[in-house]
Amino acid sequence: MNVIISNYPEDLTFPQEIIDNVTTAAETVGKLYGVENGEVSVTLTNNEYIHQLNKQYRGIDRPTDVLSFALNESEEPEIEDGPDVNVLGDLIISVERAQEQAADYGHSVRREVAFLTVHGMLHLLGYDHMEEADRLEMEAEQRFVMEKLGIPRE
Repeated sequence: MNVIISNYPEDLTFPQEIIDNVTTAAETVGKLYGVENGEVSVTLTNNEYIHQLNKQYRGIDRPTDVLSFALNESEEPEIEDGPDVNVLGDLIISVERAQEQAADYGHSVRREVAFLTVHGMLHLLGYDHMEEADRLEMEAEQRFVMEKLGIPRE
């Protein structure tokens, strides 16, 4: 799994532990779900920027924790002799919101950032939580991956 991490705005910086945490979580999802040849772009940001994106793309006028933009939502023709990389899409994670939620839920920022990465990756793989049955399935998958990461619910 190729995990490309950037930050926006560019003047934001994040501790290496957060970057490593996101990378490990995304790579683990790739291994567990058979997309080791996958690629995901992850942007780490703040509440202000994710608020703008949430309003623009979802019509929701508030910050959120993670946004997923999947590139594999429909059947695409296979490109002959193309690169052997499955570009899954983009994740936008508000580290600021993750820190707030970790405090609210009484667990570590490490756990929250890993959870948001797993949640976003599962969306890129087609999981959703709009219907009750889908929500239950996605929650089970999230627990499975978090346990494989060694970060079960605290």
